[in-house]
Formats: sequence, C-alpha cells, structure tokens
Amino acid sequence: MAEQVTDATFESLVLKSDLPVLLDFWAPWCGPCRAVGPIIDELAKEYEGKVRVVKMNVDENPATPTKFGIRAIPTLVLFKNGETVEQITGAVTKVAMKELLDSKALA
Repeated sequence: MAEQVTDATFESLVLKSDLPVLLDFWAPWCGPCRAVGPIIDELAKEYEGKVRVVKMNVDENPATPTKFGIRAIPTLVLFKNGETVEQITGAVTKVAMKELLDSKALA
C-alpha cells in the first residue's frame, strides 16, 4: 500500500527522503485516479526499499499541489534528492511507470 503524504509531512517524507520518491497527486472523485490507484499500490510493494511510493489527496492538502503547479490529476511526480526529476499527468500504464522508475529513479 502506498503511504499517504500530507502538506505537513511532505517535506520530511518526500523532500528529505533518502530514497527517490514517486508521488501520486489524486482525489477520490477522480475516475482516472481510481484506475491508477491499484497500480501505485503494486509499485509501492515492488519497489519497497528502492523507491518510496506515496499518494497525496489534493482536496485535503491544497498547499503542496499549488506549490508544484499541479493543475490536473492524476499527476505523478518523481523526486530524487529533494528535486523534481520527472512529471507525468494523466493515467499511464504500469509499464510506463516502471520505465520511469527504472530509468530515472534507479539510474
């Protein structure tokens, strides 16, 4: 299961993480977000110990998405050493997410 991140925990769990972090910005009312959700949870298990996979509900935590200019969801943002490495908006396949993680997070 992907860990839930809030505006309050964002800095400590994402920006200061020793591991690369894949952050899924989502909301419960978003159909494509619900489609991507199970894939995010699978990736959290598959990449455990290598990449931290987390989710942030944009309705409950508006400050962080605003800071990063998130205008559509789902949006996946890959952070490495506290910096944004890659950003993908829209529902993407598990294969595309794994390619992103393997090429950018673990490279």
